[in-house]
Amino acid sequence: MERIQDVDFPEVVALKVHQWLDEWEKVIFNPTAHRRRPDPYFYLFTLSAAKLRALSDIHARTTKDGLARSQDLGIQRRHDSQRSEQIGEFIRYGYPWSDLSNIKRESGQFNDLRKPGWLPTAIVVNILKPNDKRRGTQTVHSEDLISVSDINSKISIIKFPKKFATHDSKPTQLPPIEIIDGQHRLWAFNEDMLEKSYELPVVAFYGLDISWQAYLFWSINITPKRINASLAFDLYPLLRTEDWLERFEGHSVYRETRAQELVSALWSHQKSAWFQRINMLGEKGLNEPMASQAAWIRSLMATYVKLWESRQRQIGGLFGAAIGSDEEVLPWSMAQQAAFLIVVGQEIKKAINKSAEPWAVRLRKLEQSELFKSGYDAAFDGPYTLLNTDQGIRGILYITNDLCYVRAKELKLDKWTVEEDAAAIDEHAVSNAILSLKKQPVSDYLKVIADSLAKYDWRTSSAPGLRENERVLKASFRGSGGYRELRLHLLKHLIQSPGKVGEASKQIISELRLT
Repeated sequence: MERIQDVDFPEVVALKVHQWLDEWEKVIFNPTAHRRRPDPYFYLFTLSAAKLRALSDIHARTTKDGLARSQDLGIQRRHDSQRSEQIGEFIRYGYPWSDLSNIKRESGQFNDLRKPGWLPTAIVVNILKPNDKRRGTQTVHSEDLISVSDINSKISIIKFPKKFATHDSKPTQLPPIEIIDGQHRLWAFNEDMLEKSYELPVVAFYGLDISWQAYLFWSINITPKRINASLAFDLYPLLRTEDWLERFEGHSVYRETRAQELVSALWSHQKSAWFQRINMLGEKGLNEPMASQAAWIRSLMATYVKLWESRQRQIGGLFGAAIGSDEEVLPWSMAQQAAFLIVVGQEIKKAINKSAEPWAVRLRKLEQSELFKSGYDAAFDGPYTLLNTDQGIRGILYITNDLCYVRAKELKLDKWTVEEDAAAIDEHAVSNAILSLKKQPVSDYLKVIADSLAKYDWRTSSAPGLRENERVLKASFRGSGGYRELRLHLLKHLIQSPGKVGEASKQIISELRLT
């Protein structure tokens, strides 16, 4: 395939690959679900790694100016730096030399193991059309647009902006190319390698809607290879919201696995308000009351790790469902998600600990705190507080998720970035994410929520000293129907909160028709 004017890099010749079957006419195409009808063909051409990186804005990550993960907003895959380093070693030295230790390489005994590091598998991309939008309103700047013109039914010319001739060029707004599959291969090229003319085969779609991109990633990486489905949801966050996956068992299993990892982090991280205060094994007869791991998992799946309330009531989960009308998701790592929940717990416990509300004072008088380990507060940890029950945990998770979800844009939750992607049980990464989160706008918002929640009477129906009407009310929180009742009761309480929290509470009650 001949390249045209490669020095100035204005255009390349591409083969037009037609793939369409009559049977596909039965597919339900839905633009509102980001699955508009695609073109019945894609393009095949070659491009240097440097130029492809520039066009897709693949650059080293940094949190400077809040620009980290600029292309990791539910569209492109998460980046595993270790994986890219392995690929980079393979490109330079081939296999098995790339896997040898430095000592073995320097010994000279294995020089015959050096091989070419070919990457013959195509990078799969999408070229954005002029009116394609991401994150609600962002489009490709007119000067950065790529055009496609047909020579005949088999050959096309793809014209690129001249500004992307070098690997360090950057787009004015959105990059004109989205990487669907192959991002780790592009990250594998360091600065020295980018100066060389290493070309990659490229399969390019033109104006492919984002839901089809997620589907394509799934079909390339999961279906034929049988890779763990949970990995795909982390690498490609948009998959968390795909309704076609919701029908498969794997999707619910993924959400349960994610919830379990988050519970483990809440139990094991020393900064957590629930550090070693979750009954992980479901043991009976423990000296101290605590909600079970199973209860936590169910509550997380009903709140943070959920999809939509319904098609009409779209208040979803921060860690799973869509944020706003563009139906994308927060690109947080598991470490960030764990950190968010830990900070929620820290703020609520802090507010409860300093609370002098009558309900809290009465609970503390019921117990001798010296009988329990340091840091114990009967109002937060004791046997007569809802905060230490299945219902109370669900209530906290409902409220904090809902209030942050409806203000996600305003709180700039999608702008919160960290240097590394990490698991929920990576204590170092979670600790760093906690420190980072406390510098974000949402931190003050969570403090207001916590202070308002501390004023609510969290006593259980079995707490001594309750009046009959109070006992009847709190008894209504029992059972499966009690989750809804407590959620509504807490929202009505929070309506009295100042500013954004009170306004958001009114909005949630209205949208969910909880009155």
